[in-house]
Amino acid sequence: MSEQGPTLIAGMKCPDFKGQAVFPSLEFKDVELSQFKGHWLVLFTYPLDFTFVCPTEIIQFSKEIEKFKALDCSVIGISTDSVYAHNAWMNVSRKEGGIGIVQYPIIGDLGGVISKKLGFYMEDAGHDLRGTVLVDPDGYVRHVTMNHPDVGRNINEILRLIRGFTATRKNGQVCPAQWDEGSPMINPSPMASKEYFSMVNKK
Repeated sequence: MSEQGPTLIAGMKCPDFKGQAVFPSLEFKDVELSQFKGHWLVLFTYPLDFTFVCPTEIIQFSKEIEKFKALDCSVIGISTDSVYAHNAWMNVSRKEGGIGIVQYPIIGDLGGVISKKLGFYMEDAGHDLRGTVLVDPDGYVRHVTMNHPDVGRNINEILRLIRGFTATRKNGQVCPAQWDEGSPMINPSPMASKEYFSMVNKK
């Protein structure tokens, strides 16, 4: 179904990439992985411009961009459409299915060069799955998922993951299920972890 490069796995280095993108200014500029060294980065691929689920995700990422910035995280969208198609879509009203001006760059990945490196390209369809990659400040993949095109992503969950991985980098503890900022974390040792388990399991 997809033309895979090496399978992208959490813990491996993110494959290097470079591509031309449309920016919020509507300028076309090159974007590459090395520009984000020392910062968090979310890469997300989507199937096609001028479709149906895709604008809802793209717009939601844009609406939440200040939350990503507060976490020292940049966002980059990627699809196999050209930068000219992205530009045209940005100039269509959101009421008419367009995306308007979004607050992060979108790469025109013609031929799926970047998407194939990430393992998100559907060769038979000629476009991408809904792939999401979270890259840490050292360039390592911390989270990777892919959805079939029928169902969109939860942007709040991506933000939660960034908060969680940021917290674990700072204090060496780990995040339990349903964790979010301000919730207790677990000290990952047999004895110290009992403090957490005794607190949350009253029976």
